[in-house]
Amino acid sequence: MARSDAIIGAGKPIDTDKFFVVSSDTLVNLNVKDPTTVTTGPASINPDTGRPYAMSFPIVTMRDFVNVQKALLDSLGIKTLHAVMGASMGALQSYEWAAAYPDMVQRIVPVIGAAEIDAFSIGWLNVWAAPITLDPKWNNGDYYGKDEPVEGLALALKTVTLHARHYGWAARTFGRKWAAPDKDPARSWDGKFAIENTLDKVALARAKSSDANSFLYLARANQLFVTGHKGTLEDGLRQVRAKVLLVPAQSDLLLFPEYSKRAMAILKSQGRDVDYFEIEGDGGHLDGVLAVTKAGDVIRKFLNR
Repeated sequence: MARSDAIIGAGKPIDTDKFFVVSSDTLVNLNVKDPTTVTTGPASINPDTGRPYAMSFPIVTMRDFVNVQKALLDSLGIKTLHAVMGASMGALQSYEWAAAYPDMVQRIVPVIGAAEIDAFSIGWLNVWAAPITLDPKWNNGDYYGKDEPVEGLALALKTVTLHARHYGWAARTFGRKWAAPDKDPARSWDGKFAIENTLDKVALARAKSSDANSFLYLARANQLFVTGHKGTLEDGLRQVRAKVLLVPAQSDLLLFPEYSKRAMAILKSQGRDVDYFEIEGDGGHLDGVLAVTKAGDVIRKFLNR
């Protein structure tokens, strides 16, 4: 979890004097150009061809992510998990862990998550991915060793960045300020608003360290997600035996609190132990990361009971 040092450490809600914390990269991690990232995905070399897999890499799911993590834990000799926690896509994986390995997982803490990705979110994920596939440099995924679709990826990341925020955050942080005091957007196309300029810079910097195909694979893995990979969400959640603490963000416009409330209602109807805490604020989806300390005491009590 990004910014996890806010709640992980000696004496913190996830107390490392008490708990052994395992954190790993997933398959198709976006940050393949980061030397600290270890992942397998479309940018990896296919040993049969000596070239990157590109779009011949198999489509993967949250269950695949969890199974890779399970293999890691098996190699470490770990048999039981006191809790599985994560934010956003990490929350999806926590649900899947509890459904896939119910005898191993004692608790889960899905932060800013959902127990399934619904039609509305599937549509948004398609919108996120579109700028990449419309970029001529994407070339059906065959761009390794050539000019990469940086502009398409940057626009995709720009869309995600704004979607992960909230209009309250935008008004408070930028208002209607211009990017440069001498460049009026009403007088020249060179004039930008401050929020436009910031989104452009952040997205471009991120795009230069990321892989466009991996973005597409991550988007598809999210679109495919339903806890347990059963016929219905109810069937999938029926596999869960763990105690559950749901931590949505009040202003989340991406994975709405209603998604957590729906999962809670289903789990409670199935006789499960479920707690709920909503992070207040106007930071949007990212409040589940940047303001997660607001849930610190609740998480501490949940882990310790």
